[in-house]
Amino acid sequence: MVALGGAIGTGAREAISLAIPPIGGLPVAILGINVVGAFLLGLLLESLLRRGPDVGRRRDLRLFFGTGVLGGFTTYSALAADSSVLLIEGSALVGVLYAVGSVVLGALASWGGIVLARRIGGGRS
Repeated sequence: MVALGGAIGTGAREAISLAIPPIGGLPVAILGINVVGAFLLGLLLESLLRRGPDVGRRRDLRLFFGTGVLGGFTTYSALAADSSVLLIEGSALVGVLYAVGSVVLGALASWGGIVLARRIGGGRS
């Protein structure tokens, strides 16, 4: 399940990153992918948690979508590599802002997904 989900997520990430070129030297596709993935992971995990223990179908959904699809879709390695390139070839300030901004935006997006799941999900807290 994880491998199949990972293949789907990785394929989607690659398609998006090929379709959206860097803007002003900034790899905006990877930034967007990571932020959207963080939001969806927060939404998924909180939604599953509110429905009960991590067993059976909930566990299968978490492994397929959370670990597999979203794990393959998001990419820390590309964030690290892109940040390094910006630091070396561009402005150090831009590289640092890109790296820190990506982490902060990802954390906020994940929090937003959790909050949304709590508002629409009901169920257990």
